[in-house]
Amino acid sequence: MIEVFKTNVVTKEDAILILDVLHNSNALYLANFDLADRDHILRVRSLIGSVDALEIMSVLHRHGFQGEVLSDDVPFLQEDLLG
Repeated sequence: MIEVFKTNVVTKEDAILILDVLHNSNALYLANFDLADRDHILRVRSLIGSVDALEIMSVLHRHGFQGEVLSDDVPFLQEDLLG
């Protein structure tokens, strides 16, 4: 499973710090940042089971950052359903 987070991490150094903490705290997580994205995206994939979003947000918070889960809802118009 993959969770995507909007964060306020902006520097490569801070991203590396957060990734190190995540990878050391849970060996089943693979994570990366997309700092070029306007939402400074953090993607976390669990090799087995689900990603604990509260754990990820707690790691960010403990290091002075904020994060929130981005919804995977795809917006659509009612006309799209009608063809």
